[in-house]
Amino acid sequence: MTTRTEDIRLGADIGGTFTDIALDVRGKLFSTKVLTNYGAPEQAILDGIDIVVRDAGISTADIGIVIHGTTLATNALIERRGAKTAFVTTEGFRDVIEMRTENRFEQYDLNLRLPTPLVSREDRFTVKGRIGAEGQELQPLDEATLDAIADRIAKAGFGAVAVGFIHSYANSKHEERAREILSRKLSIPISISSEVSPQMREFERFNTVCANAYVRPQMANYLSRLQIRLKEMGANCPVFMIHSGGGLISVETASEFPVRLVESGPAGGAIFAADIARRFGLEKVVSYDMGGTTAKICLIEDFAPQTARTFEVARTYRFTKGSGMPISIPVIEMIEIGAGGGSIAWVDAMGRIQTGPESAGSEPGPACYGRGGQRPAITDADLVLGKLDPDNFAGGAIRLDTSASEDAIMRDVGVKLSLDATSTAFGICEVVDENMANAARVHAVENGKNISDNIMIAFGGAAPLHAARLCEKLGIDQCLVPQGAGVGSAIGFLKAPFGYEALASRLVKLSRFDATEVNELLRGLKATAESFVRAGTNGNINFEVVAFMRYAGQGWEIPVPLPNEIFGDDAADKFAELFQENYQRFFGRAIDGLAGLEVEIVTWSVKATDERSDVARHQITAGNLAIDAQVTRAVFDPATGARQTYAIVEREALSSGDRVSGPAVIVERETSTVVTTPFDAVMQSDGAILLTRKGSRS
Repeated sequence: MTTRTEDIRLGADIGGTFTDIALDVRGKLFSTKVLTNYGAPEQAILDGIDIVVRDAGISTADIGIVIHGTTLATNALIERRGAKTAFVTTEGFRDVIEMRTENRFEQYDLNLRLPTPLVSREDRFTVKGRIGAEGQELQPLDEATLDAIADRIAKAGFGAVAVGFIHSYANSKHEERAREILSRKLSIPISISSEVSPQMREFERFNTVCANAYVRPQMANYLSRLQIRLKEMGANCPVFMIHSGGGLISVETASEFPVRLVESGPAGGAIFAADIARRFGLEKVVSYDMGGTTAKICLIEDFAPQTARTFEVARTYRFTKGSGMPISIPVIEMIEIGAGGGSIAWVDAMGRIQTGPESAGSEPGPACYGRGGQRPAITDADLVLGKLDPDNFAGGAIRLDTSASEDAIMRDVGVKLSLDATSTAFGICEVVDENMANAARVHAVENGKNISDNIMIAFGGAAPLHAARLCEKLGIDQCLVPQGAGVGSAIGFLKAPFGYEALASRLVKLSRFDATEVNELLRGLKATAESFVRAGTNGNINFEVVAFMRYAGQGWEIPVPLPNEIFGDDAADKFAELFQENYQRFFGRAIDGLAGLEVEIVTWSVKATDERSDVARHQITAGNLAIDAQVTRAVFDPATGARQTYAIVEREALSSGDRVSGPAVIVERETSTVVTTPFDAVMQSDGAILLTRKGSRS
């Protein structure tokens, strides 16, 4: 038996349908997928740990570190299952979270539906006191009123409190004093916006602190239960969480700022893809992560995922930007659509096939699971088309019922459109693939990119089933399906650095640039970011500094990377030059020749991450050893519009350089890779499968 050491690492990703477990024992990977337990999410993790430690021949006591990501905070916001929350704000700003920005995301919809605020109007309390935009106190805080508000909150049975004062990003003293006064009479968690999201724009900041308070009791309770249960089963090791920006933080930090976990699972997938890109030296990559509930697409350049400072959850208009709740925290930027294996297929009023965003999840699951699900899901369509082996799904742990899938597909979709089961299933998958292709195109165009210039990296339980067809639609010639793709996000957790991004909004006009003031601000941000990282590592730390800049009068800013150095009085000219370069990269040209056009910095960011060891490098191989399959299966082929004989190949039977000519299905425990007719599959030296278009240069 081995001794507990940090080179035995376990990643656990709770998704909407499956909980993925990945165990790395000194470079050897063991993984499994377990259906997510909604009533006790930690139970699925424990069940998965039992499986992988048994397969690895170790005990739970040997695990050196557990890294966890979860969609629980996201689900609590979407399903409104958080704590009863009180919101304390500046007098006159009670309705900010309801008035939003007055932006009409559907301009001509007279029945526009906006997300209901997390905190209803009667639960919002106002207090006098005012901080100015430059951080000066304009009116003292009314402490007597705050004391009375504490009494009202205590009597009303609230579970959490959010505090958001105007301009607190510039001066947090009023919020900190308010927390001190409220905590004298309240024993519930109190979140203040200057700690949760110290950024400009009160609607986004107020909404973010309300979201943090709303999910905080539930997440703190869950994380406490998880740690207790892990210790009871013998895993007496530290537990870290992956946050939305792609770094690791302590459980204590996650419990205090659970809103930072809202995109933690997808962030792990992006890190996984970035690690693969670095391994093969791929500078332009689009990651495609399709699980049980959603599909996520992320652009990765120079081995790093793109990041943003805000994103939306719980959109009321499916995937329409502006229709959701904004969360202003650092996040890996990706586009997400409701197209997972469990997404429900249905027919709208115009007779069109639609999929999602509603998902069958794991309870009851798709119709083919035999767990009570009656409505057709994408997994049912994949099964009817022959992409899945009903007797060998999830390594044989779940037997799939093809008849149940056909019945559900015909009842809810096929009969309404006068189609047979196969044609209906193909229609469902085509709609899904086209939706994902459109989302990928839009995401690339919004970032000034051409999607076909990228190599795709596909992972998640359902992505390899659809990746080749998606590449056909997008004009992408190559796609990598990494080893362990079915549990890609969990593996990504194991690759994640300890990291934290500290932000602060401080308006600095370059014409009035004060180097001393800027250096002091950045010094404080570095100290804050480093303090979070030091909770998990004593190693060297790298810092990335970014200024979010704009021309004065513009509504939004662009990120401008800055050198990590002490700035002198001449730095303003350097900042202006960097801004012009980045502005031109984003928009095609900078604005030149306008006399007196001011440039200003709105928000400052410092990201601290611990140094990671270099990955082993691999070269993509075209392969030349053709493999003849002994097993075949009839699979519906999009190229011919009929069922064709597909070769069935075990992934474990392939060696580096082996080439499988499409059409074929390469099967493994956690997923299956469909190689459509236009593609071949080549096994790479690291165990990845390269889908390469016939006739293209590999």
